[in-house]
Amino acid sequence: MSEDFLGDRRRALEEEFFAKQNRQLLQQLRETTTAQSKKEALATASGITDAAVLEQLVAMDLSSETLAALSLVPLVEVAWADGRLDAKERSAILAAAEQSGLSKGSASYRLLEEWLGEQPSPQLLVAWKAYVAALSGTLDAQARQALKQDLLGRARAVAEAAGGFLGLGKRVSRAEQAVLTELEQAFT
Repeated sequence: MSEDFLGDRRRALEEEFFAKQNRQLLQQLRETTTAQSKKEALATASGITDAAVLEQLVAMDLSSETLAALSLVPLVEVAWADGRLDAKERSAILAAAEQSGLSKGSASYRLLEEWLGEQPSPQLLVAWKAYVAALSGTLDAQARQALKQDLLGRARAVAEAAGGFLGLGKRVSRAEQAVLTELEQAFT
């Protein structure tokens, strides 16, 4: 009887061990599948095929739904250049978001609001630069120039939104100009 009991106990422990291993393997498979499907959705939405860039976008928790917000990163970066976000800069960014077709309540809009509420991590700009480099590789020279002018023009408008003191003096601060220069270099 004690042999039966020990045998039953041994089998139960083995089954529990393998069940735990199976659950862990199944979870790993789900995570891999989810990451892969996110990369595929981002590739479809953006036209980017570079696996490293797609992995970086997934690591930033960007989805195909939030990809539209990525085009607004230059505006956000310029606005936060001096370490704070001015109300006029915020208004200019939200107006640009609406012009870009972001609707209030969408995932992209909520993500943008997070970036406006708290200064984003430097990793956001790194991801944006990788995105622009990959996207630029899919565009001809004329389209690349048009994209560059559009993004930098909107970023400059945000930088000028706060203006100088009482609207006098330099409209773009040194910190904002440094960010504008860095953004421009992403296209070369």
